[in-house]
Formats: sequence, structure tokens, C-alpha cells
Amino acid sequence: MTLRPEDKVALVAGGTRGAGRGIAVELGAAGATVYVTGRTTRERRSEYDRPETIEETAELVDRAGGRGIAVRVDHLASDQVRALVRRIEDEQGRLDVLVNDVWGGERLIEWNVPVWEYSLDGGLRMLRLAIDTHIITSHFALPLLIQNEGGLVVEMTDGTAEYNAENYRVSLFYDLAKASVIRMAWAQAKELVAHGCTAVALTPGWLRSEMMLDAFGVGESNWRDALAAQPHFAISETPRYVGRAVAHLAADPEVGRFNGRSLSSGGLAKEYGFTDLDGSQPDAWRYLVEVQDAGRPADTTGYR
Repeated sequence: MTLRPEDKVALVAGGTRGAGRGIAVELGAAGATVYVTGRTTRERRSEYDRPETIEETAELVDRAGGRGIAVRVDHLASDQVRALVRRIEDEQGRLDVLVNDVWGGERLIEWNVPVWEYSLDGGLRMLRLAIDTHIITSHFALPLLIQNEGGLVVEMTDGTAEYNAENYRVSLFYDLAKASVIRMAWAQAKELVAHGCTAVALTPGWLRSEMMLDAFGVGESNWRDALAAQPHFAISETPRYVGRAVAHLAADPEVGRFNGRSLSSGGLAKEYGFTDLDGSQPDAWRYLVEVQDAGRPADTTGYR
């Protein structure tokens, strides 16, 4: 039986900030119960040393109309992930949506550094954070998800399969991390189809995450001030945009038609008709190919 959106139980692994937070809030806006995990709480921060917390995200879920439940979890620790899934089963009896958004690798990126000069420890740590966390979480969560047909797994990445196949992502480790997650969604799709469940890979466009806004020295209210330094930032989108993409996928009784596919927030906006918070529909990956990578002047006409 297909559940109504407000009946769904979701786990957003890596929901402290950025896309994970936007997804958790939009699932909450659809009325879902959302377990939000991460390593930064009001009592303890991760190595990111940033102010956003899982409790704050859970409160935003509540405010949006859902039920947010914050649980501190290191998704590299199998015992912690196992305990998390047992808690969800005990408290809810089901899991309908798994969003694998754990990342944590920004501070490990060395752009335009060849592999033989790159910090090996840093690069391998990035792969563990980007890949092992997703595998560990799926390993423990999918037995609960497949107990009911219609379950959805969303593997969050950066770039579509088409874009990443043609473009070097400016670091061997980053390139491998993001391409691997896309393949992971494809493989899980093969394993889930017999259970009536779906797995997809999903990418936002140029995300106005808290860290990205800080990097430009702006906030969400004045983000356009960053265009003087980077005109192509005009195609950027809020985390709520990709959140709405996930909420629409979760509510779609025919979501299985996307099984195994690589999707984007901009592509799904055209499919479902939703918009970003400002009413626009930025299509970042088409823009990157046709405008930014093509060396054309920044102009989002026809792209948002």
C-alpha cells in the first residue's frame, strides 16, 4: 500500500546542515517523521567546528509541520548505526525513506593537486566519509526499509552521472567519491527492485549551503553580493530546493520509474513543477555545460 506523505518515516543521515538540512525540513513540511543524524550537537562539535547542530535541524522540521528527532551518530561506527536503526524500528516500526547525505569532506579537499602530491591520509579519509558511511548506513537500514513496498533510498552526491563522466572534478579523491555514490545508487537499485523499493542518486546544483555562503562572506538575505566575485553564482540554489525534490520523490507512487537513475534538483523541478524558495527553477547542470564551462558570460536567462 502506498503511504501518504504525512505517514512516512524518514532517516536523513547527515542532516546537520546544507542539503541534508534542506531535505529534512522539506520532508517535515510534507508531514513526515524525520530522524536527523550527524556528529555536531549543542554539546559537542565535529572536526568541522561549525555552529549548526542536529537539534537545530530537528526543530526546523517541527516548525515546518513534521516531527524531527535528532540522534547523534557517527556513520563510520557500525555499532552506532545499528543502534540507530533498532531505535527507529522500536519507535516507528518502519522506515520509508533513507537519505544518505553523509559527507564531511570539505576541509580535506585539495583542488588541482595531483594524486602523488595530495595528502594520502586526507584523501583516504575523504573516501571513507563519502563512501563507507553510505554503505554502512544502507547495510543496517535497508532490512527495515524493504519490509514494506514503496521504500525510497536517495544517495546524495555532487554532479549527474552524465556530467561526471565527461568532467574531471578537480581532484582524484573528490572525483572518485562523487562518482562512486552514483554507482552505489545504481547497484542498490538492482538489489531493491525485487522488494518494490527504489534507489536513486540525486545532486543539487550550486548549493547555497551555510559553508558556501560563509566562503563568499554573505548570508542568504544578501547572497547576490557574491556575484561581483563570482558572477556564475547567480545560478545557485537554496538547500530547500533539493529538499523539495526529495519530498516529491517520496510522495510519488510511481517513483520506481526512476530506479537506478542519476537525478538533479533542476531536472526534478521540471518533472514535478516545484520551485526554489524565490519561485525560480534553477537548472544548474545544464547551465554549467552550456554557459560556465563553455566560457560564456554569466547569464541565467532560460536557466532559472
